Parts: sequence; structure tokens; C-alpha cells
Amino acid sequence: MPRPRRSGAPRLSVLRIGHRAGRDPRLTTHVALTARALGAERLYLNPPDAELAERVERVGRQWGGTFAVEGVEDWKAFVRQFEGTVVHLTMYGQPLEKLLPKLRTRSSILLVVGGAKVPPQLYGLATHNVAVGHQPHSEVAALAVTLTKLRGIPGPGPWPGATHVIVPRARGKAVRKLAGGGP
Repeated sequence: MPRPRRSGAPRLSVLRIGHRAGRDPRLTTHVALTARALGAERLYLNPPDAELAERVERVGRQWGGTFAVEGVEDWKAFVRQFEGTVVHLTMYGQPLEKLLPKLRTRSSILLVVGGAKVPPQLYGLATHNVAVGHQPHSEVAALAVTLTKLRGIPGPGPWPGATHVIVPRARGKAVRKLAGGGP
């Protein structure tokens, strides 16, 4: 896991469905990096994209943590077999604020974000259809808000296994290379 989970906090994974390898690599990479940085343990990717998975895992090798990307061929079967709460992030769902108390008590949550056109079956397969807002918005934004509400905002400092760490500054950029691969 990238950063320690609070005792009793749910295990969080993300499923990105409808990824188009030739057209969506930047957006799906942003979904993966957001999931990693804000407390998810893994990204399941449908359809699989080995190149994207390697790029994201390269980030993990440099910045630490144990975030993984796994391909999923059949997202419907995967959702049906998931042992936990399936939360589909959609602008058509119930307000996130209303469901947060219930979600915080779950042991395992799969957050599902779709692509350009979400298959209608997902609305019926999900345990909850949840909206961050009831206006059109990015799946990256919905994921970031939801993870922040469930996990909080991570503080500065290196993650286990990191070879680099960002040094917070009011102006400019600073990265420090770590000796020995982090804490």
C-alpha cells in the first residue's frame, strides 16, 4: 500500500473501464496517478494495457509505495465477483456526502470510473452509484474528491521504497534523491 491505512479504514481499489489504448493513455494515466497518490492500493484496467501499467509502475519505483496496475479482460465478471462494496462514480448517482458515513465503515471498496460511454449494465451491477456533483466533470476529478473524502490528503515525505522525494517549497521545485531507497 502506498501509505499507511488508518485502522478500520477501507481497502481501496479503482477499476477503469472503457480504456482505449490508442486514444486514452493520458487520461487513464491521470486516473492511475490520482488513485496511487490519494490512497488506492491498485488500479484494475479494462481492457488491459501493458505499456500504461509499466509507465505507472515506473513512477512507483521512483516515488515509492506498492501501487499496482492489473489488467481485467471482463469487467462485468470482475465486478460481480468483487468481494466488497462497488461504488460507481457517476454524475447521475446519489450525493457522495450522503453515502460517506456508510462507505467509511466498509472493509473493501472498488471505485469504478468509466470512459467516454459508460455501459448501462454498470448502474445495475454497482452497490452504489455515487455523484461528486450533478454536473458533467472528469472521472479524474470525481476519483480525487472521493479518495480525499475517504482518506484525507497525504502529507509530505517519502513513501517506503522511494528513491526520490519532493521538498515542499513556497516557490520553485525541489526534488531530493534519497540514499538507500527511502524510509
